Amino acid sequence: MSLKTKVYAFVGPSGTGKSYRAQLVASENNVHYIIDDGLLIHDNDVVAGNSAKKAPTKVETVKKAIFMDKEDRRNMTVALNKIRPESILILGTSDGMVEKIAENLGLEKPEKTIYINEVATELEMETAKRIRTTEGKHVIPVPTFEIKRDFAGYILDPLQIFKYRRNNEPYISEKSIIRPTFSYLGKFTISDTVFRQITEYVAKKTEGIHRVSRVRVENSVGATNIYVEVYVIFGYNIVNVLREFKQKVKKEIERLTTMNVQEVSVLAKGIHMPENNSK
Repeated sequence: MSLKTKVYAFVGPSGTGKSYRAQLVASENNVHYIIDDGLLIHDNDVVAGNSAKKAPTKVETVKKAIFMDKEDRRNMTVALNKIRPESILILGTSDGMVEKIAENLGLEKPEKTIYINEVATELEMETAKRIRTTEGKHVIPVPTFEIKRDFAGYILDPLQIFKYRRNNEPYISEKSIIRPTFSYLGKFTISDTVFRQITEYVAKKTEGIHRVSRVRVENSVGATNIYVEVYVIFGYNIVNVLREFKQKVKKEIERLTTMNVQEVSVLAKGIHMPENNSK
């Protein structure tokens, strides 16, 4: 049984800037939900789905984008039936792709289609294609902090652009750029030295921590784990100091690197006796 949701389609060839302009198109049509590459986005929040851009191959990316996988399809239909949006904007590379997505999710056929050449110039589309081809970058129409947990191990570049809607109302549009797993340019990694430097910086700002003696970084699929050994200043509550330091390290590394830190383990390696307390 189809949901009584108005479906809008936003169509254009791959790499021409659809995701980049999705929020603007949705706003101009008073639509608050977007389906793009396997994700259900409400305004600036990812509310359901798994990004197709994490798929290992282009073929798998397409399959995930049109919800060929039964589990992905079930999870998305459950979310849609729970939310029951009045309208939704579906992004696709062709009319047929959008219709297939709608069919797989139990939605009506699109009642309005917006094409990329209606909202972007030829120069803008060519620029988008060049960036896609030469840099392997893709855009998801949500802020970086909303999706970084889904792309651990990949650089995410927040892109804030001050733009004007057609009614001349200004707005700031933040997009998140990711590099998919199948990109021939490969994935970015961050040197362990960077993690150590950030950890040492946080230690200097944390009362009760004398110094960091060791930092070990373990990268696994989907997350980064960090092990830290520190010396605690005599007289401080070790449990409280380590808890505060652990929270600060995780927050600061995620803020500065956009990496998803699954766990920070902190061990008190020893106690530092200040000179005025030493015998």
